[in-house]
Amino acid sequence: MIEPIGAQQQLQVLERAESFIVQAEQLFARDFARIPVRFDLRGTTAGMYKIEGARLQIRFNPWIFAKYFEVNLRDTVPHEVAHYIVHAVYGDRRIKPHGWQWQEVMRSFGADPEVTFDMDLSGVPQRRQRTHAYRCDCREHALSSTRHNRVQRRRGQYQCRFCHATLVYQPAAVR
Repeated sequence: MIEPIGAQQQLQVLERAESFIVQAEQLFARDFARIPVRFDLRGTTAGMYKIEGARLQIRFNPWIFAKYFEVNLRDTVPHEVAHYIVHAVYGDRRIKPHGWQWQEVMRSFGADPEVTFDMDLSGVPQRRQRTHAYRCDCREHALSSTRHNRVQRRRGQYQCRFCHATLVYQPAAVR
């Protein structure tokens, strides 16, 4: 099992993120607030820019950073800072996450505007999400807790890709 990055490498990540914010301040001729950078992300995602109401933060996965530190320092840090800068400059949630604005910021950072991270994650702790049984006209489906909760709150509905019927929850007693 891989150990997460320690304080010294976290400091390098924080310094790198700060350097990109300074570059953006020069590029856009304005100041940007310093937002929290956390090392608490788990699962298969290396980094995330998160907006919760007025609370903004950047989160990094310390286990993935430990396994591929240089790659993440080069690619993931500017990727997430660019999301923050685009949000701060354009503010509109209708802007595509990896649209032309984000790509331009990435290029100004001297970073490749690539959007995927496809590396071996063996040894990295994975988040496990419970699944819930759903049924359509042709088969049973296992929906994640996230999708199940959307259905239960009437905020989402899912169809089978094969028969196109709406998926219906099958409580444990019915299974």
